[in-house]
Amino acid sequence: MTDSILSKAATMEIPINSNGDSRTAEDDSLEQDLQQVMVSGPNLNETSIVSGGYGGAAEGIIPTSSIKAPSMHHSNSNPSMMSEEATRGVAVEKFDSVKKWSINTYKCTKQMFSERFGRGTKTVDLELEAQIDVLRETKMKYERILRLARELTNHFYNMVQTQQALGDTFADLSQKSPELQDEFGYNAETQRLLCKNGETLLGAINFFVSSINTLVNKTMEDTLMTIKMYENARLEFDAYRTDLEELSVGPRDAAAMMRFEIAQQQYQIQKDKYERLHSDVSIKLKFLEENKVKVMHKQLLLFHNAISAYFAGNQQQLEQTLRQFNVKLKPPGSDKPSWLEEQ
Repeated sequence: MTDSILSKAATMEIPINSNGDSRTAEDDSLEQDLQQVMVSGPNLNETSIVSGGYGGAAEGIIPTSSIKAPSMHHSNSNPSMMSEEATRGVAVEKFDSVKKWSINTYKCTKQMFSERFGRGTKTVDLELEAQIDVLRETKMKYERILRLARELTNHFYNMVQTQQALGDTFADLSQKSPELQDEFGYNAETQRLLCKNGETLLGAINFFVSSINTLVNKTMEDTLMTIKMYENARLEFDAYRTDLEELSVGPRDAAAMMRFEIAQQQYQIQKDKYERLHSDVSIKLKFLEENKVKVMHKQLLLFHNAISAYFAGNQQQLEQTLRQFNVKLKPPGSDKPSWLEEQ
């Protein structure tokens, strides 16, 4: 069949060379070589490279199977394989991490919905939970004190600035109005004295605001962050505890026992984490309460004494109060109080 196809193909060819003459024997040999390749098909392992012309000597044929890659290719294969193995190791590690996170999230979400709909049990320390609720309520009240104290600072600062401007105006008019020089002078001196005492009181209020801000937004917030970690650990602990309880009443075959042992190990890890954070929260709540009483005792006494001395017009008592609590005033000539500059 192959010979008939080739013979038909040969009859369809028009043997004309570039000069219009019949083809030579060399062209016939080339056509036979091409037909042989088309019939047999290429074999990459046995393909040859011809170095001479078609139909040339056999010495010019070089089998490609005898050609080997240079040694440089082998020297670069080891680093490439090592890099590929390292990349594969990182991918496997990330996959395991995502897998563990997914399982843990599923367990915790299931436990959370079970507790919300009343189908699951929850580990509760009533005494600790009561202390946490008191802390959250106390923080809300202290935030209100802080907000009102800042408003008082802004209003009082504007009043002091107005008194200073009014005193400067009175002093200027006392120089330009000889007939009212004494009256303008008295009022200018009064406003300057009020402005000076107001700046002293403003320094005390700024110190009060700064201390309350530290207590609320740093000390209390740090304790609440630990409480949040504790609540997450409690949820994880109950999730793995529930999982362990379900496996304990299941079948006792080899696969089930292996799952039970793994669940027991995970439960112990979560239990240790929960107990550690439970202890941390208890300690922080205790120290927070002691620190809160100490700070507020000092700040409330400062606020009371400074306000009383200012409105009583007792300049010496006001300055003594600031020295007693080591409150430093802002530098003279400053346009804004220190708290507003910090904001």
